[in-house]
Amino acid sequence: MLTLKTEDLSPVQLQDYLQYAIAPRPICFASTIDNDGNINLSPFSFFNMFSTKPPICIFSPARRVRDNTTKHTLENVLQVKECVINIVNYDMVQQMSLASTEYAKGINEFEKAGFTMLKSDLVAPPRVAEAPVPV
Repeated sequence: MLTLKTEDLSPVQLQDYLQYAIAPRPICFASTIDNDGNINLSPFSFFNMFSTKPPICIFSPARRVRDNTTKHTLENVLQVKECVINIVNYDMVQQMSLASTEYAKGINEFEKAGFTMLKSDLVAPPRVAEAPVPV
């Protein structure tokens, strides 16, 4: 059995250990929008359900490990405090990979990956039509 002291590990090493230990992880798409109407779609493997009463699903738009910068998803959620968590299934894996590319701010990942945007009923960010479950 391996014993690790987190203070002895770099952020990259710690993330690697945790990601390999907690697998497989479900993946979601978080769709967000900023104050200027720019839409962002980003996959997150740091995602899961936490409770049903109240119903809580969360994803973690953590800072990039390599340079500690924030992702567009986090910037958008801080501006417009709404998002749609779309569940990713196997049929969407190839397109999900395209959406995971780091595009410049304002580039719509729905369009780059070939996903269909659906207007949401209760929040501003759109849903992914191909997702089996938008939450």
